[in-house]
Parts: sequence; C-alpha cells; structure tokens
Amino acid sequence: MDIAIIGTGNIGGALARRWAQLGHNINLGVRNTSSFKGQDLVKFSNINLKSIQQAVLDSEVIVVAVPAMAILDLVQHLQNCKGKIIIDTTNAVRYKPEPYKTVFHCLQDNTEAELVKCFNTTGFENIINSNYNGNGIDMFMAGNSSIAKDVARKLALQLGFSNCFDFGTDDKVELLEMLAMSWINLAIMQGHGRNIAFKLVKR
Repeated sequence: MDIAIIGTGNIGGALARRWAQLGHNINLGVRNTSSFKGQDLVKFSNINLKSIQQAVLDSEVIVVAVPAMAILDLVQHLQNCKGKIIIDTTNAVRYKPEPYKTVFHCLQDNTEAELVKCFNTTGFENIINSNYNGNGIDMFMAGNSSIAKDVARKLALQLGFSNCFDFGTDDKVELLEMLAMSWINLAIMQGHGRNIAFKLVKR
C-alpha cells in the first residue's frame, strides 16, 4: 500500500517505521525536502522523502500527524483527495484549529476524502510495540466512512493491535479525543508512565 505520512513527529515517525517494516511504501510529505531532519527514517529503502503535494498525489492513504493548529495551512495541500483515504491521528487537546473543534472537522469541511480518526489514543511507544505480556492492546477509530475504517482496521491489526474498535460516526470524534486525553492524564499527569495502554475486555 502507498501511504503518505504528513508530520514526522513521534506518532508519524513511529507509523512510518512500522509500516515500512511491514512492506508498505511510505511517502513522507514535508515542506522542505532539503532541510528534513529525520534522516533516520529515510534509511529505509521503502520510505521516500517528497513534497507534501507529491506525497499526496502518489499515495492512496494519507496520514495526518501534525499539530492541530498546523492543519489550517496544510489543508490547502489536500484539496485533490477525492476518493483517497485520510487517517487523522491528531488531538486538539490544548489548542483547537479555530473555527473548527478538531482537525477531523476541518478535514471533513475542506476535503472530499474518505475520512477516519484513528491512531490518536495512545503513545508512540505503543505504536512501535503493541504487545503487553503476549497480548495485543486495542486501537479505536471514528468517522462516517466504512471504506476508511476498513483500511484503518487493517493497518492497525498489521501493527499488532488485537482489535480496532469502532467508536461510531463523526459525532464520536471528540469523545475519541477525550480517550486520548485520558491516556495522557494517566501516563503523564498521574505518573503511571508511557508504557500503559487500553484494552477492552469482555465477560
């Protein structure tokens, strides 16, 4: 699968590495290819450094992993995404991309892509290694597109997540961001550390 990743911080970088290891073709979309600092990522033969426009053009799936406020500038590069899948991994927990409540809502209003919220509810450590005592942890997603959800679920399971549970349609996007805030609260504010994760158990 050809996957564009825009934003190569902790989450974007972790997803790029893991999906490249799994054989996907990764196109890193960056503003300036000549000054890109993440040289450890491009050592993979199937990770390619491209402009944002070219990465989007060359990919069937686009992963948005930028700070929430950056979407207001980025969205202009996502105008030609009709039929493509956009996975929103962001959280507007500190600053909201006004006038939108979340990055998802901005993408929904400004693109014609198949859109899903996913990979936002845990730390990058759990993207790199989703195994806890022999069991995969869980991932969660939300949005209106069944097409995008099917792809997000497939990609999550390939990363070793046990399940990718559907939170519901776009009215559950903010709830999913609150789950992310719950992980941040436990891991950082309450001092449990970043090697914690959510797992849905059933009786």
